[in-house]
Amino acid sequence: MDITALCTVLAVLRVLPNRSQFFQYETVSLSCGQQEEWRVKRNTSKNINKECFTSRNGTNESLCFIDDLYPSDSGVYWCESAEGECRDAVTITVTRGSVILESPVLPVMEGDDVTLRCTNRTPSASNLTDFYKDGFLIRSSSTGNMTIHNASQSDEGVYKCNISGVGQSPDSWLIVRAGRHDGAPSTFTYILLPVVVVVCLLLLFLLLLLLCLWRSHKGKVDPDVSYTDVIITQEVQPNRIRDIDAAPTFYSTIKPENT
Repeated sequence: MDITALCTVLAVLRVLPNRSQFFQYETVSLSCGQQEEWRVKRNTSKNINKECFTSRNGTNESLCFIDDLYPSDSGVYWCESAEGECRDAVTITVTRGSVILESPVLPVMEGDDVTLRCTNRTPSASNLTDFYKDGFLIRSSSTGNMTIHNASQSDEGVYKCNISGVGQSPDSWLIVRAGRHDGAPSTFTYILLPVVVVVCLLLLFLLLLLLCLWRSHKGKVDPDVSYTDVIITQEVQPNRIRDIDAAPTFYSTIKPENT
């Protein structure tokens, strides 16, 4: 059954431990976060579109806890509400074999470092491991680990590993996304957010303190200083003819002569 045909919108799915492959008899926990109205559902060889609910769930019906995994538990798991809303489907593989590849079952983000571990059910002296992507050998390791630094979408694909003289793991699909997963905020986000809030509160407090000091200083009167209201009234003089500042004037007497 196509899971995407059953889902209309997204929710949050968490898998603990965050890997897609398990040995038989191992334990896995799947939950829908804090959304109590959601249920974990699955498509396996024995359960088609059924709720994954066990007695270990307690009162949390959005939790699926399987403490003894069997190959029949291999399949697709997802979160779904009563209205048919759901989250990304993930594939869980349970094997009776000797080797599994520990890779993230949930999508990883671009830029993250991703470590793939090839695990032997029975520890042996040989850890020489070959890693394959899409059927091609990409790396050999003497530690059984392979780290993908600064993951990009070109790293997305089907991975498997082979331990020399022991065996090969099942295939595991690695998904790389461009944006950060809504349900898995980065550690940096968890650290940065409280710091930003504290800094903003401190700035707000300082602004309020400065405002109070400014108002207090503005309204304060110095007792040693006297203040007087001085009103200056300017009289408007009428326009008049300016006195002519002439040069000195000389007067003489003219006596007419009798003829």
